[in-house]
Amino acid sequence: MHAPRLALAAMLVCLLGALGDVPVTRGAARHTPATTMRLPNQRALPSLDGATAWLGSRPLSASGLRGKVVVVDFSTYTCINSIRMLPYVRAWAEKYRDKGVVVINVQAPEFEFEKNMDNVRRAVREQNIDFPTAVDNDHAIWQAFDNAYWPALYIADAQGRIRYHHFGEGAYDESERMIQQLLAEAGHTDVEPGLVSVHPRGLEAPADWNDLQTGETYVGYDRADNFASPGGAVRDKAHTYTAPDSLDVGQWALSGAWTIGHQGAVSQEANARITFRFHARDLHLVLGPAPNGTPVRFRVLVDGQAPGAAHGGDVDAQGNGAATEQRLYQLIRQSPPIADHTFEIEFLDAGAQAVVFTFG
Repeated sequence: MHAPRLALAAMLVCLLGALGDVPVTRGAARHTPATTMRLPNQRALPSLDGATAWLGSRPLSASGLRGKVVVVDFSTYTCINSIRMLPYVRAWAEKYRDKGVVVINVQAPEFEFEKNMDNVRRAVREQNIDFPTAVDNDHAIWQAFDNAYWPALYIADAQGRIRYHHFGEGAYDESERMIQQLLAEAGHTDVEPGLVSVHPRGLEAPADWNDLQTGETYVGYDRADNFASPGGAVRDKAHTYTAPDSLDVGQWALSGAWTIGHQGAVSQEANARITFRFHARDLHLVLGPAPNGTPVRFRVLVDGQAPGAAHGGDVDAQGNGAATEQRLYQLIRQSPPIADHTFEIEFLDAGAQAVVFTFG
């Protein structure tokens, strides 16, 4: 992790394991390069019948979508890669919805809490997803597509054949040109040839790829890397941890009493902390309040000091914030020059649920 720069591919795609029998790419392979494939006819658009719920639409079917160009975006609402792709998907939905295009967001959860319908509804509303959302809590649509990525984009022609797919962030111009090409093939002659222009902000802003040297890091023992607390993780029971005096870039440690589970860790006392040595413009953490829903206050430090102007959107300049719902929190957003820093988050109340660090 301390190379001059991580491979760009390491940051482009949320590739996961821990989905039971669902076929996914696992382990180090989650850093596989984002790839694009175009074939004249890949296969028929798979079934959408496995959705556990639909938001913003009546249930849609592959057969009922014949005659439309169909864009299917697999995402999950806490994945930073999916979030950064959303401005383009929203813009395509708006530009082409009256031109014969149907855009479908498939929310395929990675973590158990992402199956909670209140969480999904809130995320869809807050992320301004105003096109059909298929909630794929059983991963039936995921399996029908043989998908293994968040985000993943599939585009089908008006005859119901998948003609293009792209895994990961990027290739936005190419993807939109494919939409235009398939509309032309379907006989639509009124499509503007230009490409959408977006200006993402906040979490949706593109990563600072040139300075991104720290990779996605899970807190749960299923996929935890570079955990540096002496003695390692004690699984599924409360344990008091300490942090070493120093960390290398990419290493992290717990302090205080925590219970580490397979998908995350829960603080068992006030003032429990996580320390992370990182090199990136942005630092995010998927967090939740106490299991009973009680908000958990926290304080963020960078190199032992309040973050000041480097604070993220979910904390103030003094580093104060609160975990009030289960989602991705932006804790640090720096201005250049970017250097190695030690991040610390102290939870002032017990019960914080920490899941995964991501960077940008």
